[in-house]
Amino acid sequence: MEKNNMIELEECPVCRGAGYIMHEGGWNVQVECADCSAHTVFVEYKNEEEKLEAEKKVAMLWNMGKVIKSDVGE
Repeated sequence: MEKNNMIELEECPVCRGAGYIMHEGGWNVQVECADCSAHTVFVEYKNEEEKLEAEKKVAMLWNMGKVIKSDVGE
C-alpha cells in the first residue's frame, strides 16, 4: 500500500510475495515483488494528479497478474 491513497495490492501472481509501489526518478512508477522481482511495466507521470493515476494503473495491472518476470540467466 502507498501513503494515504491506500492502494491495495494483491500478492505477487508469480510467487505470492509482497508487492510494493516503486517510483524511479520522480517521473515513473511500477509495482515490484519484494521476493522474486516480478514487476509491472513503468507508467510515466508529470505531476501529482498524474502520479496518483499512474499508481492506480500499475496497481490494477499487478492485481490482474500482468507482470514481467525473468528467470535466472535471461
